[in-house]
Order: sequence, then structure tokens, then C-alpha cells
Amino acid sequence: MNPFCKSRKTNLPIRNHIEPKELSLTPKKRIMAKNVLLIGATGFVGSALLNELVNRGNQVTAIVRDVKRLADKQNVEVVVADATDPESLARLAAGKDAVISAYNPGWTNPRQYEETLENYPKIVEGAKRAGVERLLIVGGAGTLFVKPGLRLMDTGTLPGAWIPGVKSLGEFYLNTLMKEDEIDWIFLSPAANLGNLQPGTRTGKYRVGKDDLLVDEKGDSFISVEDYAMAMVDELETPKHHKERFTVAY
Repeated sequence: MNPFCKSRKTNLPIRNHIEPKELSLTPKKRIMAKNVLLIGATGFVGSALLNELVNRGNQVTAIVRDVKRLADKQNVEVVVADATDPESLARLAAGKDAVISAYNPGWTNPRQYEETLENYPKIVEGAKRAGVERLLIVGGAGTLFVKPGLRLMDTGTLPGAWIPGVKSLGEFYLNTLMKEDEIDWIFLSPAANLGNLQPGTRTGKYRVGKDDLLVDEKGDSFISVEDYAMAMVDELETPKHHKERFTVAY
């Protein structure tokens, strides 16, 4: 979950490194189902990812802390495990097509900053030990540029309570993930406002950008969590990005 995506309107100037493309990805051909290990399946983004994966016929193993939260979920193997233990993660991910991580130590966790930086490298290590081909990570919008040389997380516009989570995930991406060359990873950054932090509508459409915050003609940077999840599963089923970050918005 990304609370810093709460503000829908931005008055900051925007530039785009690439021309965004509008996509509506409803495959005409049935794509072969993937066998996926999902971390953080009961969170705001993780639950949307789980629904999208299952609805599209993919096989999902969900790592959770409390099995009761997914007790009635059909077509999902639920496993109670510590996703931040590389050995446990490697064992569970072995034989899977991909690991999708929506890991977050908790926005109310006083050690959110420290635990994000401590644990995300362990998730990467576990995925590598498992030998999976791909690691897809739910990223944040904080490292997106709002103008040349200025990232969203450095604008001074974010509430102080959000900074530990925003900066730690951003630092992990910039200082660790960008140097990772042993696994095919992606870091998918949402729009500045990710669904108003509540369930929304799956429109089946989104635009794709690279490192700059995407806004619409009104200056809004927004995407529903359902369409964000669709974009992630589109990338899983039809890979177009490799060892890089990209972003999606309307």
C-alpha cells in the first residue's frame, strides 16, 4: 500500500522521458497460465493482485502471516511463512514462474524504514536462490520525477508520517535493485494516487511511462488499484520490461 499516493492533484510541472502509450490488454488468445508465488497477498495492493491473478486463471501460492484472512479464497494455495527468510522463500518459490512481491512491513510500524531496507534484499536473495526467472515488485511513486532532477519524494509535499515508507522503498530501488543483475526484475511504480486507497473500478486501460510521474490532461496522477494489478499481471503474462522500472497511470 502506498499512502503517499493519496493526493490526486499535483501542480508540479511534468516531463516525460518517453511517450506514454494507452493500453487495453484483453488478450484475444489465451495466454498460458503462470505459476506464481505472491508475497503480501492480504494487503491493499496484494489482494488486488491476487484477485487479478486468479481471475485470469493463474496458479497462485500466497505467503501470509494469518491463514484465516484467505481461508475462503478459491484456487489459491495459502502458506504461512516468513517471506523475508531467504531459505524459506527459496523453498516455496522453487519451480515457480515468478515471484510477485507486495511486501510492506506496515505503515504503522515504527521500524518501517529499517525493515524495508533490511528485508527487501532478503526477498531478492530468496528469489534468486529459488532459480525463478522473474521477480515483479510493487514499487512506489516516490522516486518518479516530477520535473528534471526532482523526485516526488524530495518535493517536501508529502506528510512526514509517509516519509519512512516512501524513502526506504525508494532507496532500495535506487541503491540495491538497480544494481541487481542476476534475476530478471521489474519495479512497477503506480500513479501518485493509487485508487484513493480503496477498492475502485477495473477499466481495462492504462498508460505506460518510465521514470516520470504520469498525469492526465487535468494534471491528475491516478490509477485504480484494480488497473494497477491488471498492468502487473499483463507484465507477468507478456513480459515487456526487464531489469527496469516502469510506471502506469491514466
